[in-house]
Amino acid sequence: MRKVVLFLIFALLVVFSSGRAGAGSSRDYISVVGSSTVYPFATVVAEQFGKTTMFKTPKIESTGSGGGLKLFCAGVGVEHPDITNASRRIKQSEYERCVANGVKEIVEVKIGYDGIVMAGSKKAAPLKLTRKDIFLALAKEVPDPSGGEKLIPNPYKTWKDVNPALPAKNIEVLGPPPTSGTRDAFVELAMEGGAKKFGWINALKKTNKKQYKAIAHTIREDGAYVEAGENDNLIVQKLEANPNALGIFGFSFLDQNMDKIQGSYVDGVQPEFEAIAAGEYPVSRPLFFYVKKAHVGVIPGIQEYLEEFTSEKAWGEEGYLTEKGMIPMPDEERQKFRADIENLQILTSLK
Repeated sequence: MRKVVLFLIFALLVVFSSGRAGAGSSRDYISVVGSSTVYPFATVVAEQFGKTTMFKTPKIESTGSGGGLKLFCAGVGVEHPDITNASRRIKQSEYERCVANGVKEIVEVKIGYDGIVMAGSKKAAPLKLTRKDIFLALAKEVPDPSGGEKLIPNPYKTWKDVNPALPAKNIEVLGPPPTSGTRDAFVELAMEGGAKKFGWINALKKTNKKQYKAIAHTIREDGAYVEAGENDNLIVQKLEANPNALGIFGFSFLDQNMDKIQGSYVDGVQPEFEAIAAGEYPVSRPLFFYVKKAHVGVIPGIQEYLEEFTSEKAWGEEGYLTEKGMIPMPDEERQKFRADIENLQILTSLK
């Protein structure tokens, strides 16, 4: 009987102490969410950080840029992430949601550049596309090929239908979902870039911006474009299995899988490190992460993690992130954002 009583007392003490710990405890590791494109860069920095410091290796989750910013902006406190990665800049609406939820001090860090590729299996010849081809292949509605300034539901089934110079292969594109920053950047840079080739659509940008954006940014939903989630490695596997398909993802995934896949030309330029760095490849974009200043000094290691990420050995021209496919910023930009990190400079405007 005495043993039973002692066991019950012990059990109550455990429950009581764990309840107290849960109410007032702090995390002892950094929580990072966000972009699947930035994920491999953040992961290699986290691993290096965990090996070379006294702090725990940060937990990095791939949720997509939009999903990460939603989690990040939900509030301040240990139950919310400290950092979110993004393959596009934070939107005004997201910034306002952050502020409304008490996340009022945000540090913005641009980390480098990336190209968005349309890649296919090495078993097939690389496609030579223009942004106009991409728009006509993937837009939900396209200009009527019989003429006139009107739209029709996308009738194109093969790449040859889009452009007689292209092969008669079915249009099959595996791409990211709406929560992805890669998708946001793809529709803005590739599809909108193609829509502008039609003078009457381009004119709508001044006269009816809402209609213009709907035309340029809305992807078809009849099966030619397949939402493949935020797992870019899975897209690579599917491209290996289906040589007729193309996949949309960041350059780093192409760079890490050159033995299996190859990038399509866009406007005569292949997605290569040097072409993206020189600004010659037309579908490229900056990469970011955002830091909750209120968590710095509360969650151990945040400042040190930021210092590792923005060190020359990481994001410099010869840094280990370039080996993963990230295109480094020019010296002046790196100095500017490193200073922002050192001073924890708050984002005050999106202009």
